[in-house]
Amino acid sequence: MQPAAKLDAVPSATKPGECEYVLETQIGHLLRRAHQRHVAQFEKEVGDLDLTPTQFAALAKISERGEVSQNLLGRMTAMDPATIQGVIQRLMARGLIDRRPDPNDRRATLLRLSAPGRTLTREAIRRAHHVSKGVLEPLTPDDRAQLTALLRKLTDLT
Repeated sequence: MQPAAKLDAVPSATKPGECEYVLETQIGHLLRRAHQRHVAQFEKEVGDLDLTPTQFAALAKISERGEVSQNLLGRMTAMDPATIQGVIQRLMARGLIDRRPDPNDRRATLLRLSAPGRTLTREAIRRAHHVSKGVLEPLTPDDRAQLTALLRKLTDLT
């Protein structure tokens, strides 16, 4: 039986300068950094409204649609069933959304903004425009349009 190798005895895979993977050029890293920029801007602009980005997304989509089932809302906001359920529970606990049975499907319920939810969502949407503007500020108008179009293509939202 051979003794276990020491960690410090393991040779490095490459020497400095020989790496073929430069982190700062990789799409995943760049998207994560862009996301961090967005989250920081969102917190700065919307943080005092006590909304997470996922809660805001749900409110914005409900506002856009008027009424929507929880299942469809989860799909439209790219949230899995457990996540959207938690988001809905927190928004309902705050009195921002109402729920009613779907007259066309006894198994489903429809979600809509409550009066306080409409007021808060209008303000959050106003501020969210500032978030997008702040995140995209370093880009030219043409670059902004191109980036948005490319991201929509990557996320199948074209």
